Amino acid sequence: MNAIERLGDFAKLMKLTLSIPDRWSMFGRQYTREMMNLGIDSILIDIIISLFIGMAITIQMKLNMSNPILPGYLTGLAVRDTLLLEFSPTILCLILAGKVGSNIASEIGTMRITEQIDALDIMGVNSANYLILPKIVAFVSVIPCLVIISIAAGILGGLGVAEFTDTITVQEYTTGIQFSFVPFYITYAIIKSMVFAFIISSVASYYGYTVKGGALEVGRNSTQAVVNSSIIILGTNFMLTKLLLT
Repeated sequence: MNAIERLGDFAKLMKLTLSIPDRWSMFGRQYTREMMNLGIDSILIDIIISLFIGMAITIQMKLNMSNPILPGYLTGLAVRDTLLLEFSPTILCLILAGKVGSNIASEIGTMRITEQIDALDIMGVNSANYLILPKIVAFVSVIPCLVIISIAAGILGGLGVAEFTDTITVQEYTTGIQFSFVPFYITYAIIKSMVFAFIISSVASYYGYTVKGGALEVGRNSTQAVVNSSIIILGTNFMLTKLLLT
């Protein structure tokens, strides 16, 4: 199947998915479950990765900006803007594409090969809407929280370096964090992350929903879902950066 055919199949699947649920009570239960599976269960890895990335960026920035002509607070400023503009909204979503995307693709793919989706279709249920929509809505709605947590954890990681090592002083670091702050950067990060969350959940759902064969094909499709969603995220990141920051 070539790229044009896949794009057409994806559009048709999204048309079925993005419709009004037949039973809102069932959608609410599914939505709550997916919030836990896709969002709450990702908080720990979100914090750990962001904490250590914040620490590493702080050390690298300080070592590479040790010129006496440059003010010391530039390290904190660089850490803040790196987290806000790229790491938390983009790199974090690439990481979550591996965790969340493979989870979605394998779950729906397993239901496809065990004919559970066929059973839903026979009963007259819109299986795409029933299975995929709660995952998309849940992940898109929870990703801003994960991004804010990531930004906070990264900044705290840098603060830990300032507090417990002699790499940079706490005053220099906090001055840089506060210097020339642009509030729109937070809005920018949230907008990007929500777009990426839709890409991750929809692409993974597509590869899971259209799988054919057995368990081996489910694994292959899960891998394809992660790879392709990551590539789409990188391309979309460039376009959103151009649109929102220029």
